[in-house]
Amino acid sequence: MTQDGQATDHYDLRGLKCPLPALKTEKRLAQLPPGAVLAIETSDPLAVIDIPHLCNEKGHRLVASEKTEIGHRFVIERGKNPNT
Repeated sequence: MTQDGQATDHYDLRGLKCPLPALKTEKRLAQLPPGAVLAIETSDPLAVIDIPHLCNEKGHRLVASEKTEIGHRFVIERGKNPNT
């Protein structure tokens, strides 16, 4: 994670429906180095289930999850395993 706790990458997934937010998040995380922090914005109500599940299954750390005016915002730290 960055020293100030800020995301190193941002991804706007608003308007996409399940399963696209989780699939695109997984693909973006795979492109980042271990320890990088990704912030995503989504409007899909199922993302509150899918994104934490993705983090748990792939070894990433869900740093923050918060409701926004139009959906949800997640902050994820990329896992240490380079194959996730």
